[in-house]
Order: sequence, then structure tokens, then C-alpha cells
Amino acid sequence: MSLVLYNTLTRQKEPFETLTPGQVKMYCCGVTVYDYSHLGHARCYITWDTVRRYLMWRGYDVHYVQNFTDIDDKILNRAKNDGSSMQTVAETYTQAYFEDMERLNVLEADEYTYATQTLDGIQRLISELEQKGYAYPANGDVYYAVRKFDGYGKLSGRKLEDMLAGAGGRVATDTGIKRDPADFALWKGAKEGEPFWESPWGPGRPGWHIECSAMIRDRLGDSIDIHMGGSDLVFPHHENEIAQSEAATGHPLSRYWMHNGMVNVGGEKMSKSLGNFTTIRQLLGEPEQLIGEGDPTVPMSPMALRLFFLQASYRKPVDFTQGAIVAAQGSWATLNSALLFGSKHGSKLGWSDVKDSDFLNPAAMRIDRESAQVQQFQTAMDQDFNTAGALAVLFELAKELNRAGNLITHAGEADTSSNILRQQWQTLVCLAEVLGLKASPENSTEADGKLSDEQVEAMIEQRQAARAAKNFAESDRLRDELQAQGITLIDKPGGVTEWHR
Repeated sequence: MSLVLYNTLTRQKEPFETLTPGQVKMYCCGVTVYDYSHLGHARCYITWDTVRRYLMWRGYDVHYVQNFTDIDDKILNRAKNDGSSMQTVAETYTQAYFEDMERLNVLEADEYTYATQTLDGIQRLISELEQKGYAYPANGDVYYAVRKFDGYGKLSGRKLEDMLAGAGGRVATDTGIKRDPADFALWKGAKEGEPFWESPWGPGRPGWHIECSAMIRDRLGDSIDIHMGGSDLVFPHHENEIAQSEAATGHPLSRYWMHNGMVNVGGEKMSKSLGNFTTIRQLLGEPEQLIGEGDPTVPMSPMALRLFFLQASYRKPVDFTQGAIVAAQGSWATLNSALLFGSKHGSKLGWSDVKDSDFLNPAAMRIDRESAQVQQFQTAMDQDFNTAGALAVLFELAKELNRAGNLITHAGEADTSSNILRQQWQTLVCLAEVLGLKASPENSTEADGKLSDEQVEAMIEQRQAARAAKNFAESDRLRDELQAQGITLIDKPGGVTEWHR
């Protein structure tokens, strides 16, 4: 079997062939650190973390680089509003990003690169473009002459004459000093009160697009295997990266371009103006945050959020709703229960290594790579990272393990041999690891949305009060919410409700 992926550049699926056999050079556009990361960021970095994990599982030596944009108009505006500095704002939200990604089980990149630490490379690249006639200075700024680059528009499919004037930069610039309205800034002359760096063109700071071109070249060379990012970056950001890098080096910037779809909330584009903007930490860690109007929710489990995104094609938009939260929580409860099968039932099945430190470590487990389940998993993932198809394999394994677990709990033994259950469980744990899904101990209440016993009891009391008031819609909502958290309710005569995890 060979891996096939969709290439935005060619608009078709292609066999994956690397520049150097067995090695993959990947670059992902990172966040602009002026605010907390939101659901769109969660989807982006969960997606590329999964791609990276799968390539590593397939045996590739992956070198993964991600950048931080730590100088930008948005950062400067935030610093001004907060009465702070650019550096303080950037450092605060960079650290917040790492905290959010750790909770989502996103692996750290092999290298992180920062715009403010790549000034020499940025200025060197601008100088080369100027010498080759692709860039020109104007009143302290430096602009890229878009019409000089014959391939402009090949990634986005846009024709230059159809592009809106001023679309070339993140912030509108004075078109009066540009030779062409489509030209975009490589270097911005210093403005009063803003941080700046000295340059051959005068004091200033880099434009947004040139940063990534310089950072890729600095860390990975002239050409890479995969360039990744959100679909909102295709134009102008990635289009401009191609124009800059390829004009300077004469080589393709990236062999493959991959883009993830956007996140909608309740059928609408997520935005602060619509009031549906949700940060990762609001969703995972602040129960008072309102996800739906008048509907305070229990914090969502990080793995349930990861699972929600993996259930869809990475290239398609997804709609995040209250119903989606409940469904994802329920699906995760099912999968999590099966992932914990070994720790819950291993000793009863005679697994002598239950107490060993490596017992739950996927890296220490040995699974049959030729088994039907592993082959089905690989077949799905080889088709443009079809995580929905891969999850189907995991849920089938989970179904068998949870059935066996119920038999062990209620009948004292399973009807499947211990060796087969061991093989099924280890296969599930290892394949889940490839997708970045990590079991949460059932008695854990730490920052992953798991309810404590006291929280469960309180919600049961709320449900009983709702039933007494004949508010059955609220009663059902509370029951469904508990079920999504893996809590089963048993209503008994006399108004007594028992529960178990």
C-alpha cells in the first residue's frame, strides 16, 4: 500500500514521494500570539499532529518545524490596549498556546522558530529579491512586485487581474506608494511608538509573508516536502510565500501543500462579532462559559474535542454545536472505557505485567502489523489521512472489549480468550496513540472534563428537581450530559436514582 494525499497545488490526490527517501521535512504556519488559541487553532494543530504521528508510525524520519508570528499589528494593538509591550503580549500567549496544546495531546514540534529571531534571514531574503528585480523600496517600505513572478496565483487558482487591490497584505497599506495595487509589503518602515529594527532600507519591521519564507529556508532549506496550514491561508499568505521563496531560490518551495477546513459554530463562521468565538481554554476549562444561549456546560474533555475533529475529513468544514459536544463526549466515553480495559481487567485475566511501568505504554507494546485491524487502519489512513475510516476500526475493537468487560464485571469471566483480548486491547491502544487519543483514568477529575462524584451527585439532584417540576426537557438534558460523561443513571422506585461510571 502507498500513501496518497491531496495536494492543494495540483488540486488532486497524489502518491506521497519525499525529496529524500524515508525523510519528511514539514512546516506548519503557527499562531500570531496576541490572544488565546481558539477552536480553529485546535483543529489545525490536531490535524497536523495526526498527520505527523501517522508518518512517524509509517516509518518516516520526520522533521517538523512550526513558527510563531511574534511581531504583528495585532500584537502591537493588544499591547497598546493592555498598556503592555509587544514582547510581554507575545510571551504570554505563546506560553498559553503550549498549555492548550499539551492538554490536546499535540506533540511539540522538533523546532519552533520566531519572526523576531529570524531578522537576519528575513533581511537577506529581501535583499536577494531586490537584487533580482522582484522587490523595490518606497518611502522606507519594501514591496514585492507581484507581476514579476510568472507563477503568481498557481496555488489559489486566482488570476491576478481578478484580485482585489490591496489584498496582498494583512493590513491595508497606502497604495499610492506601490507600483501596483497587488504588490505586498516585505518590509514596513517604522511608525512612531512602534518597535523597529535597523535595515538597509531604514528602521522598520518585516511584513507577515516574508517571515515564513525566511524561517523555512533558515531551518529546512530551499525546498520541503509538506507545507501545512488552515485553508484561510491559501491566499494571500501561502501564495505570497511561494512567490517570495521561488523567485529567490529558483526551486519549488514545497512538494505538497495541505490545508485543513474551517470551524463553524452553530452553522455560522466563528467570529467575535457574531458572539460565537470560543477559545480552547473556555471550552475545556471554564464551565461558566456559555457554549449555547442560556446553556452552561460541563467542560469538554480534551480527547473528546480531538475525537470530534478526527471524525470528519480534515479538508472539509465542520460545524461545532451543543449536540456535537454531547455526541463527542459520548463517543469518547465509549472509546476511553475500552482503552482502560487492561488496567481494569488485566489482573483478572492473568496478565502478570499489569503492575509494570510499561504496561500502559504504547511504545513498549508489540502488535501484529499484518493483522486485519491494523491493515484496515492503514488502508484508511493511506487515503489522504481518512481518520473517520481509521476510527471505525478503533470503535469496532472498543465494542468487543467493552462487551468482554461487561461479561467480566457481571458474569465473572469473558467468552473470549485472554490472549485474544490482550491482542485486541494492545492494538486499540497503539492505534489510538497514532491518532493522539490518550486514555483518561475514570477516577481522574483533572482538567479533562471528568466529573467528580460530588459533581455527579449535584447534577442528579438538579435532574430530580427538574422532574418534580415536570420540566422534562431539562431532565433529559441533564441525563444526556451525564451519559456523555460516561455516567449511567438507574431510576428506581421511590424517586431514588443510582449511578455508576
